[in-house]
Amino acid sequence: MTPDQAKEAAAKAAASLVLDGMIVGLGTGTTAKFAVAALAGRMRDGLRFIGIPTSEATAEQARSLGIPLSTLDQHPQIDLDIDGADEIDPHTLNVIKGRGGALLREKIIATSSKQLVIIADQSKLVEQLGARMPVPVEVVPFGWQSTARRLESLGCRAILRPGFTTDGGHYILDCSFGPIIDAQALAGKLDATVGVVEHGLFLGMATQAFVASDQGVQRFHS
Repeated sequence: MTPDQAKEAAAKAAASLVLDGMIVGLGTGTTAKFAVAALAGRMRDGLRFIGIPTSEATAEQARSLGIPLSTLDQHPQIDLDIDGADEIDPHTLNVIKGRGGALLREKIIATSSKQLVIIADQSKLVEQLGARMPVPVEVVPFGWQSTARRLESLGCRAILRPGFTTDGGHYILDCSFGPIIDAQALAGKLDATVGVVEHGLFLGMATQAFVASDQGVQRFHS
């Protein structure tokens, strides 16, 4: 199974959870694209649902497939949110997200959802968050260098993502902490850092995850 085949298998498994009439959060990134495509396939088979996209890129894909979209203002309670992840701790279902650059909107949608379902291929499983991927941190452009220094005082190397601006007009600093011993404590420090808009530690949010490998799709519950 290629990585794309694994992502597609996980996406289809998650899309099968969507029931008629649901409000569905549509994630952002390479894996989430497969979920949007899978939902469009189910819609052609008669499923009715409304999507709430987490980025302009996802909104564009969904529109091109004919998926009806709405906003969080019109539907403040989302039934099910399907999104990818950069790293997954299978024991806690804590994840790192944000490589796709939509972490702020993704977290807003996730916290407005009854269920957050993470989809990924097996390469995203880690024993400790931060083992392979940096933590994306969204920051305001004004004084971002000062914000980067404050973040580095927490024990990371903060690198500005070159040439990238989020849908909200912010920058992203990819912060490499290495294996994170206490993710909750780090999240608190990031939340308290002046200049930080949001960060990619999604803790205690995912309700389940579908992870695909050559052996099939494994389902994890929080």
